Amino acid sequence: MNPTTPTTQADTGSTTNDTATDSQSPLNRPSDLRLLIVDNEAAHARAMTESLEKIGYKCEVATRGPDAAKLIERETFDIIITDMVMNDVDGMQILGLARQRLPDCEVVLVTGHASVPLAVEAMQKGAFNFLEKPITPARLRAIVEKAADAVGLKRTNTELRQRLDERFGFEGIIYTSAAMQNVLDRLRRIAATDATVLITGESGTGKEMIAQAIHQNSPRRAKRIVALNTRAVSEHLVESELFGHVKGSFTDAVSDRVGAFEYANGGTLFLDEVGDMPMSTQIKLLRVLEEHKITRVGDNKPIKVNVRLISATNRPLEQMVTDGTFRNDLYFRLKVVTVVLPPLRDRRDDVIPLMDHFRKTFLRRYEKPASHFTPAVTKLFFSYDWPGNVRQLRNFVETMVVLDTDGVLGEDDLPPELMDPDTTVSDASPSLAIGGGMMSESALLGQPLAAIEKWAIEETLRLTGGNREEAAKVLGIGARTLYRRLDQYKKDDPNWNESDFASDED
Repeated sequence: MNPTTPTTQADTGSTTNDTATDSQSPLNRPSDLRLLIVDNEAAHARAMTESLEKIGYKCEVATRGPDAAKLIERETFDIIITDMVMNDVDGMQILGLARQRLPDCEVVLVTGHASVPLAVEAMQKGAFNFLEKPITPARLRAIVEKAADAVGLKRTNTELRQRLDERFGFEGIIYTSAAMQNVLDRLRRIAATDATVLITGESGTGKEMIAQAIHQNSPRRAKRIVALNTRAVSEHLVESELFGHVKGSFTDAVSDRVGAFEYANGGTLFLDEVGDMPMSTQIKLLRVLEEHKITRVGDNKPIKVNVRLISATNRPLEQMVTDGTFRNDLYFRLKVVTVVLPPLRDRRDDVIPLMDHFRKTFLRRYEKPASHFTPAVTKLFFSYDWPGNVRQLRNFVETMVVLDTDGVLGEDDLPPELMDPDTTVSDASPSLAIGGGMMSESALLGQPLAAIEKWAIEETLRLTGGNREEAAKVLGIGARTLYRRLDQYKKDDPNWNESDFASDED
């Protein structure tokens, strides 16, 4: 970086621009922005740099296109001012690289009169603006100030998105259980860090969804998350998928190929089924985590990468370490932070919310009218042990929605596994909300009859989607009786709301 110390003194004839600069908001103050000046005429590059540094901008200079390209790949800039016509790497190539590597950066093209049409084309491809030679200090500063405003607006939008993510970032995870609440509390603490995360849990518990949630709530969310299932890749191709390869490195390598680490550079790499990784690949993965460099298969040139690694497995890695099938040093590298996802049978309070969520999802997908689960189906779902966890529940609900013809998701729509008389169910009872707390059916003993009746009405309304007539039929009472009970609940508790027990269609 140019060591010239910024001053507040302005060049003659630029008072207006200097005043405007001084009044800029903290989001786009010159001292907060990094500029890259690219021009193969050193004197011209120096003149632009001095003019901008006098009003506080921090400038880096490159007098060759290739040098500028290396800086863009290695560092971060807010504004790039580049000459259009240069040898080796020209302004259009600099623009393309900046759009790829620095999507939030604004690029200004410097052009002679003869290449103005080309500059217009560059603007269509994402350039912020262009300057025509000869450039006056006032014109240069005016364009840069506008680019700084654009950068400031992007920063503001990013901060707003971050606030929204902090509040709503985990809304895609459906749960009501205390077990999953503990998991979410842990995720919120680790998402904002760059720590390596190991997610463990049975198949179908939602490990990839958790990895996505971590990424979406991390500072890397503007970059991509790349997922690779180690088990789904042939053993001899795992290294190629992870690190890439060069042409001719093996029989089918007909061209160079970027691996998952390079493709995820700046973002997150999610390695699923990491326990199935071959031992030879484990050694190379450990080296990447230590050195932050990868080497493509068949090549000797290391490539620096900046990737957050999230891995997942349903296998007992500790036992595998003991058995010698998984490296001890890699295991501890992967589990800087561990997230353990409980099986669905251990968080039964989530079954009914998940049923309702997937019901709405598949009703929309298959364009079917509103339908609801019968109480018998809800009880069966709640009692089932779900060996396939959330994935299995999702598939069962989809099956029922597809088979349904009468608007009632009943026993006639159940998949074969749940219709089998040998189906294993748990003795667990639904948790009941009485007096503001959760309790099992056995805890109903000793409760006032009115409290039990109120719970039965509320739960039946929930199961029928708020349909009063259907709820009255299920309860075996008249519709008028139900209406009187609901009116009484509103009088007794002003905060009681019947809509809380309805299942609205989204």
